Amino acid sequence: MINHMNKQLTKFVMTLILSATIGVSWAQDPIFSQFYANPLYLNPALAGSALTPRLTLNYRNQWPSLDANFVTYGASYDQYLPNINSGVGVSFITDRAGQGALVNGGISALYSYRLKLNREMFVNFGVKASFFQNKLDWNSLTWGDQYDPTRGLVFVTEETPPTSTSKSIVDFSAGAVYSYKDIFFGGIAVDHLTQPSNGFYDDKLSKLHIKTTIHAGAVIDLRNKRYRGARYDRITVSPNIIYQQQQNFKQLNIGVYLNKNPFVIGTWYRHDVTNGDAVIVLLGFQHENLKFGYSYDITISKLQNATGGAHEISVGYTFDTGSQYRSRRTRLDAIPSPSF
Repeated sequence: MINHMNKQLTKFVMTLILSATIGVSWAQDPIFSQFYANPLYLNPALAGSALTPRLTLNYRNQWPSLDANFVTYGASYDQYLPNINSGVGVSFITDRAGQGALVNGGISALYSYRLKLNREMFVNFGVKASFFQNKLDWNSLTWGDQYDPTRGLVFVTEETPPTSTSKSIVDFSAGAVYSYKDIFFGGIAVDHLTQPSNGFYDDKLSKLHIKTTIHAGAVIDLRNKRYRGARYDRITVSPNIIYQQQQNFKQLNIGVYLNKNPFVIGTWYRHDVTNGDAVIVLLGFQHENLKFGYSYDITISKLQNATGGAHEISVGYTFDTGSQYRSRRTRLDAIPSPSF
C-alpha cells in the first residue's frame, strides 16, 4: 500500500513539474535517441546528404509510465539536386506533452549546398526556416494548490490562465557538415538563431534559446582488404559523439554501431555532463531501400523507477531515380553518417 502511494505521489510530482514548465515556456526542444534516423532535425546541412530521395518517419514515447509523458511524431522528405549541387527538404514534427496538455507542431523547409573541396572531401552548408504553433489545454493541467495530502485532487486552482492558449512563431537554423570519403564526417548546427518567444505569459521569460549541436563519427571497415570484391559485404563499426547545449541544458552522447547487412545494433550513453541520464540500445534492419529501427532508453538517473524510459521507432525509405544514384562513386561521395 505504501509503495503504491509512493508511486502515485511520484507521478503527481512529475506532473506538477511539467505544469510548472508549461507555465513559463516550452523551454527545450524535443529529443530523439535515433539521431541520424531524423537527419533534417539534427542538422539542416544533412538535407540531400543521401544523394537520393529519402523519406523518414519517426515516433518517440518518452516517460510512458507517467501522465506527464512526451509523445513526438516526425516526418521528413529530402533529395539531392545534382545539377545545382544542392539538397532540399521539408519536415514536420508534433510534440504532445502531458497527455495532450501542450501540443507543439511545426513545419520546416530546408536547403543545403554541397561544396566539393577535392575528389575525397566535401563540405555541406544548410539553412532551415520553420513555422511552429504551440497550443495549451488549460483545463487538463494540474496545479499544486489543487492537491490535499489526504484527499488528493479536490480544490480549484487559483492560477491565472494566459490570455491566449495558442502561440505561433517563425524560427531559423543553420549548419555545416564536413565529410572525407566514406570514412569520417563532422558537423555543427545552430538552432533558434533569432531566439523567438514561444511561451504563453511573459515574452521576456519565454525566449527559445539558441541550441548548438556538434557531432562527428567515423566508419571502420573490419574486413581484410584482400577479400573485398564485387560481391563484398561490409562489416563496419561506427563510433559517434554528439554534444548539445541549450542555455543551461547540456548533453553529451557517446555511441557506437555495428553494421552487418541487413542488421544494425547500437548503443549510446547519454550524459548531462554532471550525471548519467540513460543508456540507449538499438536494433535496426536494412534491406535494399527500406530501413526500420527500434530503440529503448534505459533511464539510469534517480528517475529510473518512475519514468519507464523511452521507446522510439523509425522507418526510412530511399528512392532510386536513375543510375547516377546507384553508382559506386556516388555512394562514396555520400556523407557516411549512420542510418540510425
